[in-house]
Parts: sequence; structure tokens; C-alpha cells
Amino acid sequence: MTAKSFDEIGQPGARRHLFLCAGPRCCTPEQGQASWEHLKGAVKEHQLPVLRTKAACFRLCAEGPWLVVYPEGIWYSHVTPERFDRIRREHLEGGTPVAEWVRAVNPLGGA
Repeated sequence: MTAKSFDEIGQPGARRHLFLCAGPRCCTPEQGQASWEHLKGAVKEHQLPVLRTKAACFRLCAEGPWLVVYPEGIWYSHVTPERFDRIRREHLEGGTPVAEWVRAVNPLGGA
């Protein structure tokens, strides 16, 4: 894999950073990978101004895949591809978190 620049990963225009815990303890590797691939495709297709990072463990070993959206610090559990589509529409594009799926709110830096 070739190293990419800040411009190539979209860092200068990013408004949010998405972290997805794709297992293997909180969900099966297949579930985690399916959510990750869907997230990557949706970010690109909808040209979302976000950074994305896949993680192997958030130390919450149930109810995954987990998605954390910063800077808001919104934690979502059970993030299937279908759930991500609603999170994308309502939260990432519309600015309103999907309240019934929010498991915790923990913005960093006291924001």
C-alpha cells in the first residue's frame, strides 16, 4: 500500500471522523467487514466530507459493529450496512443523530 497525503485522504475538508470497530469480538469478522465495505462505499458515493478509520477493538465486546462519530462523540451500536444508511442520511448529512441508536455521547476535549 502506498502512503497517501492529507489531500488524498480528504483531511483538509473533513468535518467529521468516523471510527468503525469491525470486531472480531463485538461481532463476527464477516459482519464487521460488511459494515466497513458499505461505509467506505457510501462515503465515496455520497462524497461525504469525513475521514474514516477501521479499528479491531473498542473494548466493548458485544453489540457491534460499533461506530463513533467525532467531533460529536456519538457512539452507535449494531451498525449494519442498513443502519449506516440511515446514520448517513440523518446524522452525517442532516446533522441530527439517530437518537434511538445512540448508545453514548462522549465528545473529546470537553466540546
